[in-house]
Amino acid sequence: MAKLFGFSIDSTEDKSKSLLSPVPETNQDGVDNYIASGFYGQYIDIEGVYRTEHDLIKRYREMALHPECDNAIEDVVNEAIVSDLYDSPVEIELSNVNASDKLKQKIREEFKYIKQILDFDKKSHEMFRNWYVDGRLFYLKVIDVNKPQDGIQELRYIDPLKVKYVRQEKKKNKIPITHPLDPTKDTKAAYQQEFEEYFLYTPAPTYPVSMVPGPSSSKGSVKIAKDSITYCTSGLVDRNKGTVLSYLHKAIKALNQLRMIEDSLVIYRLSRAPERRIFYIDVGNLPKVKAEQYLREVMSRYRNKLVYDANTGEVRDDRKYMSMLEDFWLPRREGGRGTEITTLPGGQNLGELSDVEYFQKKLYRALGVPESRIASDGGFNLGRSSEILRDELKFSKFVGRLRKRFSNMFNDMLRTQLILKNIVTPEDWELISDHIQYDFIYDNQFAELKDTEMLNERLSLTATIEPYIGKYFSVDYVRRKILRQTDSEIIEIDQQIEKEIKDGIIPDPNSVDPITGEPLPQDGETGLMGEVPTEPDLENEGSVTDAQMQKDAKKAEI
Repeated sequence: MAKLFGFSIDSTEDKSKSLLSPVPETNQDGVDNYIASGFYGQYIDIEGVYRTEHDLIKRYREMALHPECDNAIEDVVNEAIVSDLYDSPVEIELSNVNASDKLKQKIREEFKYIKQILDFDKKSHEMFRNWYVDGRLFYLKVIDVNKPQDGIQELRYIDPLKVKYVRQEKKKNKIPITHPLDPTKDTKAAYQQEFEEYFLYTPAPTYPVSMVPGPSSSKGSVKIAKDSITYCTSGLVDRNKGTVLSYLHKAIKALNQLRMIEDSLVIYRLSRAPERRIFYIDVGNLPKVKAEQYLREVMSRYRNKLVYDANTGEVRDDRKYMSMLEDFWLPRREGGRGTEITTLPGGQNLGELSDVEYFQKKLYRALGVPESRIASDGGFNLGRSSEILRDELKFSKFVGRLRKRFSNMFNDMLRTQLILKNIVTPEDWELISDHIQYDFIYDNQFAELKDTEMLNERLSLTATIEPYIGKYFSVDYVRRKILRQTDSEIIEIDQQIEKEIKDGIIPDPNSVDPITGEPLPQDGETGLMGEVPTEPDLENEGSVTDAQMQKDAKKAEI
């Protein structure tokens, strides 16, 4: 077997040999059929939608050029990737990671480096759109083979038409199993499958009809190790055919119907818009041949077809061509009415667009975009979150799921970077990877209103719980659980408060009386009456109190 190009990152600890299962592990995109179909798997599609994955990707890209479909895609991408003047579109969130602050800071620095080599702040819109349209995204992780500890040097985009993920059955291991109670009994055998996973890169693919991974199919192709390529899919899978789908797949039928109804509407309007004349020509008792000849002579005598040429600006006579907008000439025999000219009226319902609007709404529903976004003349309503349409709420959740899936690309790149630079081990990464989150900037109307209302509720709850701080609750608990501040926000806010106290913008809480709000006297300073405050004499205070009590008792007796 030829050595794979690239590098692999394997765990130092092998999985326990006692973990046996007849069901093999699933791959990262949930498609198991690559075992059989291999590279460029082919099959017959009865519905005529697509034959190969390449046809499918080309269909998606063709759909994205349609104006209505492009508008819907832009709505999704603009909601998912928000460009801000001061902030990056996405930041890493490590509040739930059980690690030291030093390790968290290193992870943040490496994530920032990955965004820099991706140029994510500038190209994030194009990257997310390519992933959303194609349904998959490939990036080659380029490292220095002489210094792998330096981490990833470049991240190069790969066209999905040129690369294929292959999961091929390698062999079956026969593992003996003894009886759990009596080891002396006959042993049974269980088979455990092993798979070879790699990427096959073809610089100039020819898309043959039948191609299965093997010596004959690797001509002109390069086998690349699995860990050398970041592979992020949409998460939608056609499990009957074992194909990764795009979010545009559900809109194929709706878009085709919209195109047909628009074309038929244009043809109907062109053919039915003008009023045409019908000439009934009296041919008497002439034979058929002579009647047709006489009819043609009358047509050529009275027919005047002037055509305007938009290229040259000339008006020319095209009498030898007949179009669907011309008049009708019909012969009429003797005994009937004579020559007659009538008018064929034009269409009466040419202004009806309800069918086109219906299929536009159907297209937007298929793409998960609210129908209310079709009308460009609608105003921007800024109300309470309870007034937001349910479609906008569903759309906000849909965009959140897209972001979650797209974040798998960052997870894979960050894993490679941290392991290559010996910041974490593969075992440590498995423990912390599930707790790493990615915070995208939100620009959704519902999300903004919801955040404002939630902040008001949190502030009122904080005011209610403030008397119990230091007795039942700590300040850190209130900031994390009530105000929902993250680690990075807590660090940033503390630094800002410290700077503002130093600059004199806000008073120092340690030098202000928490009850009266007045500044406390510093060491060596006098009080309000010009006297240095002294500690009270507890013994004298106690004796005075006893004497006063005795006087009060005597007065009570009298």
